[in-house]
This record gives sequence, structure tokens and C-alpha cells, in this order.
Amino acid sequence: MKFEKVRLYLSLQCIDRYLIATGNQKTRAVRLYKANLKIAQSFHPILGILEVALRNRLNMVLSAHFCDPDWIINQKNGFMIAPSLTHIDRKTGKLVTNAFLKTSVEKSEKKFRRLNVPITSGKILADQSLGFWSGLFEVHHYKLLLGRPIQVFNNLPTGHGRSNVCVKLNIVRQFRNRINHNEPICFNGYTIDFTYVESFYKAIVDIFTWIDPDLVHWIKDIDNTETKIARAKAI
Repeated sequence: MKFEKVRLYLSLQCIDRYLIATGNQKTRAVRLYKANLKIAQSFHPILGILEVALRNRLNMVLSAHFCDPDWIINQKNGFMIAPSLTHIDRKTGKLVTNAFLKTSVEKSEKKFRRLNVPITSGKILADQSLGFWSGLFEVHHYKLLLGRPIQVFNNLPTGHGRSNVCVKLNIVRQFRNRINHNEPICFNGYTIDFTYVESFYKAIVDIFTWIDPDLVHWIKDIDNTETKIARAKAI
């Protein structure tokens, strides 16, 4: 397909960024655009496994903590509505409540009712976003849970704790949003640069390692991210 058609079907602002980065070399710009897509594509399998592993381990830990396999439903009336989640905003003077977890669960319940699907803890758990699970490491929820979520990470380096985990998970969330929206991940300004995407890949490997180093080895046969990055660098 000719370059003019590529620009027709993709946003001009998007494709022109690749054109500028490659010194107005049209063929190279298109190759780089496709390489960006391939790198983003390579992250989806390992991100999916990461989210499932994190979700399942947190569910195990919190089921034991509450002695309740249905904690995610029952805690809508427990720690998810704790008084400490409500405070007065210093700027506006208004009462603000952090009801994110409770609202997330209720949103899932509402969806299943609309679809006439029986509501179970398993379905609610699987329907929660990565934001829900990373939210358990935010300091306000973490304190209410007596720090139990950190038990998911049995291999944290010495000196690491909740804040380190929280930072890594937020990095993962932000990056996943970028690739889901097909945003460029191979630039620093208008310069071709894979530093950002490489640092994100390292964040994923770190999280897997902190949960269980065996996970890093287990995903090797489906993880071709580094190969895709290396090929893109050669363009």
C-alpha cells in the first residue's frame, strides 16, 4: 500500500511522527510503525499472565485473611466502606470518599444482573481491572488490610516494600493503557528510543520475580518482547 494511503487510514499526526523520526524516509517510517505495533502485541500475553497471577494470589491471601472465600462481595460492607476512606479535601473543604473498590465490585454485579448471569465471587474476581488489584497496595487500603497484600511477593529484595510494589504496578497499568490505545512506545520526543519500553519490560520481569522467579522461566516460550525490540532497533 502506498504511503499516501497509509496516511489516509491512520492519523496524520501519528504517522508523521514516525516520518520525522526516520528523516522523512517513508518506507522506514512504515516499518517502524509496524514494529511499534509488534512490540505492543508481544506484551499482551505476558501482561495477561501477570494480571491473572497477581489476582489469584491476592485472592488466596485475602480469602485467608478474612476467612471468607467470598470476601470480594462481602467486604463491600467491610473494609471497602471504612471511615478512614472518607476525608475532607483541603482545597475544596468538601467531604471526599474513596469508594473505588466498592464501586468496581458493584459495577460488575450490575453488569451480570443486566446479562442475567448468576453473581459469584469467581465472576466478580475475574471482572476486576488491574487498577482494582493495584489499588490494594495504595496506603489507605493497605493499612485497612493490615499489610496482607505484600504476602503475594515472597521474593522482594531487601529494603523493598509496599511503595516499591505500588510504583511498579502503576507503571504497568499506565503502559498497558498506552499500548491498548496504540500509542507510540518507541520514541523520546521525535527521536527513536526504546529506553522507555525496555524499562517497562524490566518492570514486568521484576514483578514476576518478586512473586515467584519460576514464573519468569515459565513464560520464556511465549515471551518474544526482547526479540521484537531488537528487530525494531535494526530498522
